[in-house]
Amino acid sequence: MNLLALSILRSFFGLVTLVAVGWQLSIHVRMGFDVVNFFSYFTNLSNLFAAFVLLLTAFQLLPGHATSASSDRLRAVSTVNMAVVGIVFALLLRNVDLGSLLPWINAWLHYVMPCAVVLDWLLQPPRAKLGGRQLLAIQVFPIAYLVYVLVRGSGTGWYPYPFLDPANVGGYGGVAAYAAGIALTFFVGGWLLLALGNRLNRSNDG
Repeated sequence: MNLLALSILRSFFGLVTLVAVGWQLSIHVRMGFDVVNFFSYFTNLSNLFAAFVLLLTAFQLLPGHATSASSDRLRAVSTVNMAVVGIVFALLLRNVDLGSLLPWINAWLHYVMPCAVVLDWLLQPPRAKLGGRQLLAIQVFPIAYLVYVLVRGSGTGWYPYPFLDPANVGGYGGVAAYAAGIALTFFVGGWLLLALGNRLNRSNDG
């Protein structure tokens, strides 16, 4: 794919995502909701990170700049996060009351961005092979996020997602079952996306 076109597309998706999250945050604040709660949603954090990575790598595609191995590693984390956002929303949350979340923002964050980020990964696979160390690194953020949610939730009684609230799933055993399923999704999804990226990279080299 033409690098300038890819840079423009990355910039577009990154900027629209920032607008979408900022717009929803302004609604959240006007309604008097807790700002910390807003930034405790995995969807919001993952989309913000994805926007940052898209804008960073869009800049690196411009003439006179180069894509680095570290940016490919960031793209790997972002791609897996966004893929899981789309999968978990489709399987567990699409019929949940989303409250004040605007329909277009919901569609953008939960459907458009996951597809766009995964497609971007496939259109421009990583320049260097990514292996087991990167796969393990991808698991760090979701594990840290889960710990944060459970620790904070035990003190505040508020959980961003119903399947992480012990009161909704029969206690911490239920939470552990959901967490294990999502962790498996991260691991398998990460392995699959890294394998596809490596294979596409070899194909391009050939």
